[in-house]
Amino acid sequence: MPPTLASLIQHSALQLTVRAGEDRLQTPVRWVHASELVDPVPYMEGGELLLITATTLDAEDPESMTRYVRRLVGAGVVGLGFAIGVHYGDIPQALVEAAREAGLPLLGVPRRTPFLAISKAVSAAIAADQYRAVTAGFEAQRELTRAALTDGPAELLARLAAHVDGWAALYDVSGAVVAVAPEWAARRAARLTADVERLRERTAPASAVVAGSDDEGDGDSHDRVELQSLGTGRRVRGALAVGTESALGTAERYAVHSAVALLTLTTERSRALQAAEQRLGAAVLRMLLSGQPDHARAVAGDLYGGLLDAPFRLLIAESAESPRSAPDPAAGPGAAADHPLHVLTEALEAAAARTGEAVLVVPDGEGRLTVLAADGGAVAREAGGYAALEAEEIGAVIGLSAPTGPIATVSAYKQAEQALSVARRRGRALVEHEELATGSILPLLADDAVRAFANAMLRALHEHDAKGRGDLVASLRAWLSRHGQWDAAAADLGVHRHTLRYRMRRVEEILGRSLDDPDVRMELWLALKTTTPPPMG
Repeated sequence: MPPTLASLIQHSALQLTVRAGEDRLQTPVRWVHASELVDPVPYMEGGELLLITATTLDAEDPESMTRYVRRLVGAGVVGLGFAIGVHYGDIPQALVEAAREAGLPLLGVPRRTPFLAISKAVSAAIAADQYRAVTAGFEAQRELTRAALTDGPAELLARLAAHVDGWAALYDVSGAVVAVAPEWAARRAARLTADVERLRERTAPASAVVAGSDDEGDGDSHDRVELQSLGTGRRVRGALAVGTESALGTAERYAVHSAVALLTLTTERSRALQAAEQRLGAAVLRMLLSGQPDHARAVAGDLYGGLLDAPFRLLIAESAESPRSAPDPAAGPGAAADHPLHVLTEALEAAAARTGEAVLVVPDGEGRLTVLAADGGAVAREAGGYAALEAEEIGAVIGLSAPTGPIATVSAYKQAEQALSVARRRGRALVEHEELATGSILPLLADDAVRAFANAMLRALHEHDAKGRGDLVASLRAWLSRHGQWDAAAADLGVHRHTLRYRMRRVEEILGRSLDDPDVRMELWLALKTTTPPPMG
């Protein structure tokens, strides 16, 4: 504890007496200052015990003393020490009354007690308090380090919460709560997700102080919560929240800073481990795609073996801006971290970490990301959440295969690529293969190249009809829809079958292609389904 006016009163060598402000003696004393100026306020910072002999003051004038004392209180002076027997035999009553009215502690300093002795006592107490804080901080650092090395982040949070006499929570890169201590603080930690997300948007290292309400929500008590970012790069990798009833002291702040450093090291160590896991995952994926599932299982071991023992989904993602666009290294260290595929990777890995789920993530370095995730698991659900979004919203396009196993990985890869292609054409963030398998083939052809081909193929027929020389396009559509049945198609058009036969011969003449060819009929039908009549005139 820092020195207080009460501790100075209890200091037997100083022999100080209390003449006013008895109820405010627990106020901490930041420093001691002696001044005989009529107005010492410009030289005060607040928190000082001011010592005077009143040589230049009219200490017996009530109005003068009232103004003097009020200015001291306004400047944050915590106490006034008056030297008795120097200029006045006792403290003038005008000063005593002014101090009582303003609630300023007024101490009597006997003649035999030099001001220097009071200054030394306060300085020694401040130094002792700082030493205790540093010692306690180093002890907290050792204890937190042992917890981090032997028991992990959860135990580290428990020790930290005990040191600060409050609670602590760890958040992952997505803003989700990873661990909290004590358990009763889980609801309070969950309420800070939005604050953590705002912190995540700032360049690391970043910090913020927010107010957290009590669990009952009655508004009668509030935490003071400090948020600290975790990570050594520009991008925040997680966050630490520390909730206490009041501002942190020196020892508590040492403990918090130690926890931030240890959790950051844990985060960076985890990232190095993830890089090694990605290299192993890339080898497993190559084996699966080359038709070697048994070798892939052997290499996967305990790390990915469980993932290959159950149905999984294969996901392929690319940047929405342009296919195969990788982050530009010349743009600086933060460019890769801000790349949409990097953000997507972190979101998927965070989803897996929250449930302890295995996930295989393989970036190829050319702007493409391949992921194997358990069917119905947290990663698949996280990816599925993008299905209703536009590609621009997440900056990426994703194709997701149907559930599969190791033997059919090659087929699943093709499914994911097909879904990815459709997602890009539609401007969707994600398309699942099931959409393609159960829907029409026409949406798969709805791109500019197909429409251009269809318009070119039917342009001559549209131009013929535009000149009022027949209705070849409608006749062709009716004939194809009736699978070449002359009577049924003619009935649909309301013409004689000989008229329809004549029109179909004209179609063959104009296009230079035979309607007896099934490929021609197929191409014409798809063209009719996707084309728009070209502008005439």
